[in-house]
Amino acid sequence: MTVTEKDVRAAAPANTPEDVISWVSDIAELTKPEKVEFMDGSDAEWTRLTDEMVESGMFTRLNPELRPNSFLARSLPSDVARVESRTFICSEDPEDAGPTNNWADPKEMKETLKEKFDGSMVGRTMYVIPFSMGPVGGPISQLGIEITDSPYVVVNMRIMTRMGEAAMEQIAAGKQWVPAVHSVGMPLTEGVEDTTWPCNEEKYITQFPETNEIWSYGSGYGGNALLGKKSFALRIASTMARDNDWMAEHMLILGLTRESDGRKFYVTAAFPSACGKTNLAMLQPTIPGYKVETVGDDIAWMRPGPDGRLYAINPEAGFFGVAPGTSFKTNPMAMESMRANAIFTNVALTDDGDVWWEGLSKNPPAHLIDWHGNEWTNDSDTLTSHPNSRFTAPAWQCPIIAPDWEAPQGVPIDAFLFGGRRATNVPLVAEAYDREHGVFMGVTVSSEVTAAATDLTVGALRHDPFAMLPFCGYNMADYWGHWLEMGDELGDKFPKTFYVNWFRKDEDGKFLWPGFGDNSRVIAWILERVAGDVDAIDGITGRYPKYEDFNLEGLEDFTKEDWDALYTIDPDNWEIESDDTESYLEQFGDRVPKAVYTQLEKLRERIRAAKGKDDVESPAN
Repeated sequence: MTVTEKDVRAAAPANTPEDVISWVSDIAELTKPEKVEFMDGSDAEWTRLTDEMVESGMFTRLNPELRPNSFLARSLPSDVARVESRTFICSEDPEDAGPTNNWADPKEMKETLKEKFDGSMVGRTMYVIPFSMGPVGGPISQLGIEITDSPYVVVNMRIMTRMGEAAMEQIAAGKQWVPAVHSVGMPLTEGVEDTTWPCNEEKYITQFPETNEIWSYGSGYGGNALLGKKSFALRIASTMARDNDWMAEHMLILGLTRESDGRKFYVTAAFPSACGKTNLAMLQPTIPGYKVETVGDDIAWMRPGPDGRLYAINPEAGFFGVAPGTSFKTNPMAMESMRANAIFTNVALTDDGDVWWEGLSKNPPAHLIDWHGNEWTNDSDTLTSHPNSRFTAPAWQCPIIAPDWEAPQGVPIDAFLFGGRRATNVPLVAEAYDREHGVFMGVTVSSEVTAAATDLTVGALRHDPFAMLPFCGYNMADYWGHWLEMGDELGDKFPKTFYVNWFRKDEDGKFLWPGFGDNSRVIAWILERVAGDVDAIDGITGRYPKYEDFNLEGLEDFTKEDWDALYTIDPDNWEIESDDTESYLEQFGDRVPKAVYTQLEKLRERIRAAKGKDDVESPAN
């Protein structure tokens, strides 16, 4: 027996509109679940589902005294991360997907998905999740409904989105919503026993930009299955933003109050992976005079406000962070955020019912249960936790969450930050000359593939424009054009733009800049530039700080020589880098905006000017 339209109507809230009833009934007819539930997002629902998951073995309940209302899940080793090779943009025109996305014909993909989803939920419960990305009813917020056969997805979506009755009320009022369908792809047909982590070896994560649809098959992992996150909040939202004059960005949002005059600033920042994004989002300053508050750690949706300024919201309601390397030393605010009401995936279990991962403390406990569910001791030669193991925690639990983090209209943005992991060549911080140069900074975001890639030869860099490479839902070159158009619309209210690099090294491979909380010194200078309080020095890549204007007080191990090294800008190396940029741009053909090539030529002019003066530019000297 499978779910019928009658069953859907009986399970649905009274205010469920007909288009939702029809859509859910169609998916039920295709996937053939045993029963259907509409989720209300209540505490009672959370308790019921987590109890069921503990009973089934999908969840291990953590020690309630050490980690209240928190749980551990273990996935299969084959289902531990996003699968970019199986992620598709299904636009009508392949050129609209561009060279950096996997394209699939939408009609052909729909036929493939129809085959895969046919009977995919047999023996399982179909969960219907109405949700809001952003504060419910806000002018920048968007609505969606995810159908899934995974209770793991349901409880994670409760943390990561505004899920349940309030979202359904908005949908019932006629607001636009995005349909998203997910199945683990493991039907419980006759003779098939369920597992604690059902999934399928074959996976599809598909986005249809013309119809704003999302279909995900085969994976239970958060990045592939929590469809409100990357699939909706970036890939689909980026196309919605392009068409409706707003912006959907892979950016943290940080609030800073300057205590000397009480002025409040907000900045957003985009970094590729392993570049300190979460740490910056929860910055603990090492210098006095600034109060830091977190608005969001991963995604920003931005729209011009009535005053012409750009306003941003965090569309998410929680943090989906990487556990390894997170500790009270590196990120105490993240640690406090996951003290309760959290879900941990693929970390180790301690003997007293808590969690552990590499980097949590200097030395691991003598005995653990590792992420595979096996005994682990100090004699083991394996990791306790997967390198991409995760924690899901409510944002409201962060001790420095901003009071206005849920302001429906968002917060006004004063500055954009871009950056990558660069051992050489790129200075600590540079300010863009103008807004088109700021966009060029975003276009040229890159990180070194390995620590050995310090020769700056072509191929040494992994380009990740705006840190959006895996997440842009349309042609990346058109996306740059949208940034330029938004710049034109905002005019002189376009936020000041900066490029930062915490990772420059000396000849011995030692980091020149201490990073972590000391990045507050960089932020302080940025805010002083926004406020117009200090001057800057014109350089090859932008405007640089004057040594005397930069707060280095208390950095006992940091020398003037270190500063000079941070600002040694070799024109020859930058000439190589400009050629690498041009080669990268060529793959996008004539869709690259002219302004990007204009900025590349301006960079080359500055390189030529520097070569005419000295072999090496060091504005700090």
